[in-house]
Amino acid sequence: MKKKVFAFLLCGLPLMINAQDAFDVLQMSQTELRGTSRFQSMAGAFGALGGDLSTLTQNPGGIGVYRNSDLGITLSLDCNSSKSGVDKMSETKFNVNNVGYVGAIRLDSEVMPNLNFGFTYNRLHSYNRHYIGGVGNIPYSMSNFIADEFVNLNPYGPYTPDDLLETDNFDPYIDGSAPWAAIVTYDMPTRNGGSVGIINSVDGFMRGLYGYGTYGDAYYEVDERGHADEYNIALGGNIANKVYWGLDVGIMDLDYRSYQIYEEDLNNAFIMTDDHDLFESPIDNENTRADWSLTNYLHSEGTGVNFKLGLIWRPTQSLRLGAAVHTPTYYDMRDTYFAQANLNAYQNGNELYRSSKGTNYGYDYSSTYTISTPWHFLGSVAGVIGTKGIISLDYEYVANQTMRVGNDSRHNYPDVTYNVKDYFKPSHIIRLGAEYRVDPNWSLRAGYSYKTTQVEKGVDEYDYNISTVGSNPTYQYDNSVQYITCGAGYHYKSFYTDLAYVYKMRKSVYNAFSPINDEYGYEPNVSADVKDNNHRISLTLGMRF
Repeated sequence: MKKKVFAFLLCGLPLMINAQDAFDVLQMSQTELRGTSRFQSMAGAFGALGGDLSTLTQNPGGIGVYRNSDLGITLSLDCNSSKSGVDKMSETKFNVNNVGYVGAIRLDSEVMPNLNFGFTYNRLHSYNRHYIGGVGNIPYSMSNFIADEFVNLNPYGPYTPDDLLETDNFDPYIDGSAPWAAIVTYDMPTRNGGSVGIINSVDGFMRGLYGYGTYGDAYYEVDERGHADEYNIALGGNIANKVYWGLDVGIMDLDYRSYQIYEEDLNNAFIMTDDHDLFESPIDNENTRADWSLTNYLHSEGTGVNFKLGLIWRPTQSLRLGAAVHTPTYYDMRDTYFAQANLNAYQNGNELYRSSKGTNYGYDYSSTYTISTPWHFLGSVAGVIGTKGIISLDYEYVANQTMRVGNDSRHNYPDVTYNVKDYFKPSHIIRLGAEYRVDPNWSLRAGYSYKTTQVEKGVDEYDYNISTVGSNPTYQYDNSVQYITCGAGYHYKSFYTDLAYVYKMRKSVYNAFSPINDEYGYEPNVSADVKDNNHRISLTLGMRF
């Protein structure tokens, strides 16, 4: 069922009072397959196995499996490529995926033979991705979307031109009383002292550049950088060599940077033909062209804490069962951001004007807030085949609908909660891994992992009016993430080394702005598919003693 304008009026514009909205907290909640090389080569299917430094981030019950102390470091070389349409961007990065130590304390007890503790650093997610693309013959313009959704459909009545004049404190994420995406594209100064807009006032309503007879193309670029790192402190042990338990505290460090630019080249665009008087100038689209762009920069950084509890049960020598629960990560966040709009207008091949406008008179602005990521629930089973083989299967339930955004006092914003529950559904992760011991020193491994989409069907089929905050209408999400992995390990006395190859395939959707579904009909958006194909070679060096 289509979401009508009522849903937008209920939860749309008030979201601008928040530092982030639903799709932003989704972005901050992502994790990926990283860790030690042995862990990666088996696609992370270690929930019922343990005995690996990466298990502290997954099932801390795995620390109880250790009989000896373990010290290791994992390095990786990542070759990332992203493609949208015919455009492909590639880059290579060096990363430190894991550094850890587990200390095994042997107790003179049959009830609890070992009590172990551990400290690890793990890179949970790398945000590095860069893609560009274009959409020809666009069906609608972002300028019209901004005029309609941010101005004309204001539940308290349409904004007037005076409402859209910039104030001294341009804070697009805190001040919910103003539609900042509209402010930055309205009343833009020109070189000769006049002012025009990408959106303009006509008969008391705002309108964009796209109308009857308008046609053109859109171009976009998204450059993301950053990481989510976790520092783990864990304690665990075993009970009669049958039940292995573990408790973990994770301290998170998140740093995310995003540079996004969206451009449109429109022919027969509805532009101001005279920029001397904004409120009396006529709109015309005869032999006109408008080249305009909206640039947004965002830097999100924060620290957080989470807790994990895990168990592994070995009912027989060949069977192991595992379970774990992860609380949300509770982040304290700070955002810094900047936006700028540019417009070049032409008629009959002649330039009419150039105009530009940035947020807060050209300066960055910042805000603070809190977020909590989803709950995670894991179940695992593993079979040990004699002394040669291991087969392991993990299932992880990610409760995306439990994500929250709040103020500095951790009072959740009800409008964002509404959107999170409306847009997202649980995602499911399946991990399958196998290991074969060729001889006492060499092992071969392989694995596969699949993660389902996080969004409801209506989001993917454009039935929703998607709310965003500040001056950026863009949102994106993953439809599926797959990993194919393999690797080998060598063990000699106390020393070991593992090598892994990881191939990641991710299918995402980029949306320049939300479609509009209301009682007046359906207005499409500009969207494109994005495909990532990433190759990683990972090396672990360690010793057990």
